[in-house]
Amino acid sequence: MTRAPRLSSKDIIRLPEREGFAVVSTRGSHCKLRNDAGVTVIVPLHRDPLKIGTQSDILAQAGVSLRE
Repeated sequence: MTRAPRLSSKDIIRLPEREGFAVVSTRGSHCKLRNDAGVTVIVPLHRDPLKIGTQSDILAQAGVSLRE
């Protein structure tokens, strides 16, 4: 089993955007993304790369997988 790559905040934001999320606002060091169904995801911008647990939680909330 291979490990998930550690991604930067910019990379994490791009993945949900491909799935229909849009950046709603940025306040301080956090970016808020929302899709048409009303699902909201917060991405911290203050740490690159993100910790694996934070990264996987954000992607799970958005319903996005790194595997294709």
